[in-house]
Amino acid sequence: MPQIEVFRDADELATQAAREFSELAANSIATRERFAVALSGGSTPKKIFQQLGNISMDWRYIHLFWVDERCVPPDHPDSNYRMTSTVLLNNIEIPEENVHRIQGELSPEQAVLVYEKELRVFFEEQLPVFDLILLGLGSDGHTASLFPGSPALQDKERWVVEVKHNTPPPPLVDRVTLTFPVLKQAGEVIFLVSGKEKSGILSKIFKSSSISDPIPVSELSDNQSNTRWFIDRDAAAGWYKS
Repeated sequence: MPQIEVFRDADELATQAAREFSELAANSIATRERFAVALSGGSTPKKIFQQLGNISMDWRYIHLFWVDERCVPPDHPDSNYRMTSTVLLNNIEIPEENVHRIQGELSPEQAVLVYEKELRVFFEEQLPVFDLILLGLGSDGHTASLFPGSPALQDKERWVVEVKHNTPPPPLVDRVTLTFPVLKQAGEVIFLVSGKEKSGILSKIFKSSSISDPIPVSELSDNQSNTRWFIDRDAAAGWYKS
């Protein structure tokens, strides 16, 4: 069984995740003078970002990237960057050059090229190794913007790819996402999963002995060395036994 931590509710989950973020950042800055993290969008990360704004951290050494982004302008309601900016960036003192957003206002193809160039500069042409990646989980088993049946699931070479997204879940807009080769390299990956609507897919991931249709997140769920799951009681209901 992978490393799973169950919390009373989404608020308690967010509190612990923010604390973990802070501790990992402090350790990384102390040893390498840098902390590189890739963020996800969604309601659970939003709660975490709200708490991070109240924690004392040396943001001069923290670099924020994004796991994926919708192809919309940065001030659009569906933008992952906009959400993070509203609840976190506007409340901390972080150098502008430490914020490495995906430029969703560009065409998907252009946004991929620009973001990969940014990664190549930062990681000095080496396969990116983030200190921490925060990921969510869709009810269909997707993580980042790696959806069931997407050609992006098979991409083993590129770091960043465009995703044509025209089937639920919404919003039905094109995406730009990091690929599994990058996600697998992180020093630590934390999945943030809350809500009873996630219980069914979690049961399939961790309890089913055989699955006819591959679940995208399974590509990462078996990597126990660097992957942890923070879930709340609602998401754990009906399948998880401590």
